[in-house]
Amino acid sequence: MTTTDTEPKTITITVNGTPEPTSARTLQAWVDARGVLPAALATAVNGNFVPRSLRAQQLLAEGDTILTFQPIEGG
Repeated sequence: MTTTDTEPKTITITVNGTPEPTSARTLQAWVDARGVLPAALATAVNGNFVPRSLRAQQLLAEGDTILTFQPIEGG
């Protein structure tokens, strides 16, 4: 079996301290694959907070670390 450019390559990232394989190439694709409401999840990649509006632009690479947490809502 050979790999072609059309097959998604799996990379390993660390999510909240746990290694996880993914074929997602952006943070938005990774969030979408989890099946959670984007507004219900705050994210950081490699220690840098990533706002929802920038998730589609945040590329993921082998070895990246994603932290997820509940967004803080104030009044």
